[in-house]
Amino acid sequence: MTPVFAHGSLRLYLLSLLAEQPRHGYELIQALSDRFGGTYIPSAGTIYPRLAKLEEEGLVTKATDGRKTVYEITAAGRAELLAREGDLDAIETEVTDSVRRLADEVRFGVTEAMKSLRADLASAKRQARDDGAATPPEATNEPGAATRLESNRALHEADLVLNEFRQQLRADLRRSAARSRVPATTVPELRRQLAEVRAGILASLSH
Repeated sequence: MTPVFAHGSLRLYLLSLLAEQPRHGYELIQALSDRFGGTYIPSAGTIYPRLAKLEEEGLVTKATDGRKTVYEITAAGRAELLAREGDLDAIETEVTDSVRRLADEVRFGVTEAMKSLRADLASAKRQARDDGAATPPEATNEPGAATRLESNRALHEADLVLNEFRQQLRADLRRSAARSRVPATTVPELRRQLAEVRAGILASLSH
């Protein structure tokens, strides 16, 4: 992410926040985060060294309030702000520009992340499809799975054969009936032969 504050700007901006009211370190971090709409949250390692420097220069003081260290601007600090009022106005403009830039970066990052996610999902889908095509179900380690698959496949093919046989025989009988060539013995003979075929199939299934 590109720098939010130009060199020395954060120091002056912290002074301006302390001019509003005394704050402890976390409150300063939260105030900065609020000013930037959550797009920029400075670390403690960024804030506390600058507060220590401001204290060394006599621009802020600190006091302990329970377990918190509260920083307060001094008269010298207010004089510094007054003397650099023009610089502070420029920093406010800088902050506005930074918020806009950071928002654009976040928006771009989210857009790219969504594109990446969609690409990953599409890739995973293709990989799963390829894996399914490359690895036949017979290769599964589940006990009996290959046998069940083969049995279901045979059953499906048998259904196709029976349907095809029925359609062909029906068409043949209708053509013969159109020429008055279907004798009365046709149906008993059909029953007998079908029964023989069924018995033979059942015998082969019992082996």
